Amino acid sequence: MTTPTEISARIIESILARRLVPGARLGEQQLATVFDCSRTLVREALTALAVRGIVVVSARRGWFVVELSKEEAREAFEARLVIETGLLRRRRPDAAALRRLREHLARQRAALDASDPGARSFLLGDFHVCLAECLGNGILAESLRDLTARTTLVAMRLQSAHDAHRSCREHAAIVEALEAGDMPLAESRMAHHLDTWEAKLPMPVETDPVEQLRQALRPVDQMASNLHTSLPTQVRTSHSKRHVPFGATR
Repeated sequence: MTTPTEISARIIESILARRLVPGARLGEQQLATVFDCSRTLVREALTALAVRGIVVVSARRGWFVVELSKEEAREAFEARLVIETGLLRRRRPDAAALRRLREHLARQRAALDASDPGARSFLLGDFHVCLAECLGNGILAESLRDLTARTTLVAMRLQSAHDAHRSCREHAAIVEALEAGDMPLAESRMAHHLDTWEAKLPMPVETDPVEQLRQALRPVDQMASNLHTSLPTQVRTSHSKRHVPFGATR
């Protein structure tokens, strides 16, 4: 029988592969049918994912994949930065780990060459989880999987193929530093890779919905008044001259 842990893992994997998008609805009955299990197990999996910040629940509407604000995205990238640079500061990969990282890079390049957005997205995110595992910390690797899923949801609608190639090149540069045994350089390259996310993923400007509503509900006569006062003096003067009564002197 499928377990809640397996359901959660499949949902995370699907997010990393861009098969589940921000705001996607996750119906309990539909998931129970897909995984051939009870709704109780599905609800347990979704509750765990909600605690981990991957899904949200509405009492009336159900479960949905989370949609991150810019501030939430910043926090997720900062958390990754602290974890990943900290790991590189404390650990050094062995030969087997380096071999695994090189193989991962080869898979990334193959996905990029094949123009496979799903595989590309999954592998670019999974690289960071793989690196944590190669540095010998399974607990932080699991934390990074969740954080990477959250940042993938940000990148999903903003990252271009060009940006994906750039990320792959930066991954390769990190591995090159590791192979050279230069851990400070690897840490520096990782910091640059994660700290420049806003330049790579320019998020839309977020507006205050209350202010938007306030502006939309302004009285029309107030809007007309503001428009009149904003006109140049000569324009207002010429406009007023057009309304001189017939027969009056100018």
